[in-house]
Amino acid sequence: MLWTGGELLVTVGVVLMLLVVHQLWWTNREAKQGAERKVQALEREWREGGGTSVRGGAGTGRSGGAEGTKGSAPAAGSGTGRQRTAYPTQVVASQAYAVLVIPRLGLRVPIAEGVSKPKVLNHGYVGHYPGTQQPGQAGNFALAGHRNTHGEPFRYLPRLRREDTIEVETEAGTYTYVVDQILPQTSSLDSGVVRPVPRSIVKPSYGYREPGYYITLTTCTPEFTSRYRMVVWGKLVSYKVR
Repeated sequence: MLWTGGELLVTVGVVLMLLVVHQLWWTNREAKQGAERKVQALEREWREGGGTSVRGGAGTGRSGGAEGTKGSAPAAGSGTGRQRTAYPTQVVASQAYAVLVIPRLGLRVPIAEGVSKPKVLNHGYVGHYPGTQQPGQAGNFALAGHRNTHGEPFRYLPRLRREDTIEVETEAGTYTYVVDQILPQTSSLDSGVVRPVPRSIVKPSYGYREPGYYITLTTCTPEFTSRYRMVVWGKLVSYKVR
């Protein structure tokens, strides 16, 4: 009887170990490889000019673009003094349409529409919060990503510092943001951090009071838990035409 009980405990232990290995290693490996392939596919599509059409045009002056509004971003690197909003006319749920690049973290990962775990985040992608703005639009372009497992693109988000750059590559060009504020920990229900003028409703000393061109990165904290959220905010500083 004791021998049978011991065998059962060993079996349970082996199964648990395999589950841990699957979560910490296999899901990371699969998600990272899949995300890398998607980045390559997007870049190839953009080079070949086969991507989806984009909303707005250079110098249209639309209220959603990065020109002619309060707190507007610097002009494009072409020196024309004009910018355009560059993202698909119709973003499709769970579909990748841009690439997030964070040089300090060595990160290059697809951005997909939505924050569904099974359809977006568990594929190693970063997800765009529906209802928040798109790259280059006035307001808040808000993103979420896993801290651990499934590619864990935001595992090293705490390494970011003020003045670090965050780039968003699209079919028509690259938006560059600069890290401005970091909220180390807040409630997972702190909806203020993804509002058009982002500001924590739990820790109101963090965030902004004026409209602008913001990017928000959110992830779980501490590691291997989902109890709290860490938030990084940046401001748009430039746009470069592809």
